[in-house]
Amino acid sequence: MSKTLCLLRHAKSSWDGPAVADRERALNERGRRDAPRMGAALAGRLEPLPIHASPAARAQLTLEGLQEGWPALREQPHLSPEALYTFSAAELIDYIRGLGRDEEDAPILFLLGHNPGLTELANWACGSAVLDNLPTAGFVRLELAVADWPAIERGCGQLAEHLFPRELAAA
Repeated sequence: MSKTLCLLRHAKSSWDGPAVADRERALNERGRRDAPRMGAALAGRLEPLPIHASPAARAQLTLEGLQEGWPALREQPHLSPEALYTFSAAELIDYIRGLGRDEEDAPILFLLGHNPGLTELANWACGSAVLDNLPTAGFVRLELAVADWPAIERGCGQLAEHLFPRELAAA
């Protein structure tokens, strides 16, 4: 038995307005362009599934953009727990290990969040540096040799796929 962990970093955010709180930053033009493109690309790779997204504005706007490019996502019950507004791999691991019974049985978990936590989580799960940096709107799929989410441990996974916006056809 195995699990699949999908990780997506939020799309490129705006740094306009120094008075804007970090969690309220919106997407810039590139982010607004890349999120729907990534949604369309992922629609061809995955079945629609619930996404566990950071409650930060840039993550929520990325989720909206994904749904624009992947309309079937709109039917899914997405979650935005406060615990996912983190930059820490250790906190993401705690979140995964603490999933409730409903999520624990799910074969796939899709997290949408922030760096450096996502890059560090991927490298930790694979037991080595498989990524230098997960770029904005970048996606990775990890295959984990665990029967349930609380059993996730260092080195239990391998990088199965990555998709970055720069790899998408310019359309």
